[in-house]
Amino acid sequence: MPRLTLPKPTKLCNTTAVARLFERDAAQGAVAFPLRAVWRSNPGRHRGESLQFMITVPKKKLRHAVDRVTMRRRIREAYRLSRHEYQSRLGSDDRLDIAFIYLADRLMPYHMIERAMNRILSRAIPRPVDEAATALPEQNNDSHE
Repeated sequence: MPRLTLPKPTKLCNTTAVARLFERDAAQGAVAFPLRAVWRSNPGRHRGESLQFMITVPKKKLRHAVDRVTMRRRIREAYRLSRHEYQSRLGSDDRLDIAFIYLADRLMPYHMIERAMNRILSRAIPRPVDEAATALPEQNNDSHE
């Protein structure tokens, strides 16, 4: 079982990469309340993990710093626990930058964050076609007499 840690190379810190991520024409996005995600392929990045992320909790939504920190921790925990499953779907040369933006104006429970995180990651990193076909069991339509 892989270690479920978030080392420094998994964090998106490069200002150029962040600026490119939020350009209107290049990035893709999805909303799964209470999270919004923006992602972009970054083939020019050769260092760091294949999947890098950042989290934003706007002050306009949550005025108290303690609330923003709490939500940032919940989002980070949901990402930490589910990232290995989705990172294994990426090819060895694929690089993906993703930003999570908190949308709600109040604290949300962890289970809602986790559900939204899984929905977003499954849209950003779809399951390969051959893996998706083998994941579903075949149904036998023969009638038994």
